Amino acid sequence: MIAPYDHEALWTKAKLFINRAMDDDGIRSFDEQALWAALALELLGKSALARVSPLLIAEPSEDGANLLIASGLVEGDARFISVRAKTIFSRCQRSFKPFNSAEASKITNARNEYLHGAGAGFVALPPKAWWPRFWSQAAILISALDKDIEDFVGADREEVVTSHLSQNAKNVEHRTEALIERAKQRLAQYRSGALSAKVAAEWKREVDLTAGFNHRCFHGCPACDSEGILEGHVVSDSEVEYEQVSEDDFDVLVTLTVGSEYFSCQTCRLILDNYEFIVQAGLPEDFEVAGDQGDIYEPEYGND
Repeated sequence: MIAPYDHEALWTKAKLFINRAMDDDGIRSFDEQALWAALALELLGKSALARVSPLLIAEPSEDGANLLIASGLVEGDARFISVRAKTIFSRCQRSFKPFNSAEASKITNARNEYLHGAGAGFVALPPKAWWPRFWSQAAILISALDKDIEDFVGADREEVVTSHLSQNAKNVEHRTEALIERAKQRLAQYRSGALSAKVAAEWKREVDLTAGFNHRCFHGCPACDSEGILEGHVVSDSEVEYEQVSEDDFDVLVTLTVGSEYFSCQTCRLILDNYEFIVQAGLPEDFEVAGDQGDIYEPEYGND
């Protein structure tokens, strides 16, 4: 039997609900889609907190039953009750910056009005304005779970989510801050021994976080100040110098300017996987590396 506070089960259920929300079969109205999405957001918050500790989502009671169940001290048919969405979001705001509990609560309040009140609930904002706000919060919780958008909605729907996120003026800032803060938090938990045994084991496992692009250089990590790796494969410029080594022989020194596309840090496990996040984090837009004559960049000129 799956425990009601199991973070992986909560994640799976959130995925089920968001897929219902994103079904574009013409049958579900926006209200119904938003309802499923609002439920998915709460489940994401629960999963992110429960992954740290199930105690974070257990509703306190006089006899302490929920806390005892969450701690694993009580088993059997005892009913586990989790805290309210407002509490979930408040704890997420304190734990997973820059998650905004006020924005998340607006979604939940609209859900409650839709289900229990006389109002329409979700019609206060048109879908084109509502979805970017929803995804700006959901994406932070997905990062807190060390997942990405594709893990949540699948490759076929990732572009839809990315499109919504791109409409949010603050998205890049929030996503970058969330990734950096999460990396800091993970490293602090690991060094203090506060990670669960399962997550600590995952952390200790040797993994190659690099993207495998053609060119790379070392650069300080914006999360932990360790030495990370900045990568790219598009050469935007090249500079050639000739150094005479003998009367008839010259060495050709080629310096390439490469656009920054990916950053990773093995120390804190930070990954910034696109140009916007890299620049927002204060990393350079491009970097220089040594090349050879075969790498010399020749710009293309059109005939129009």
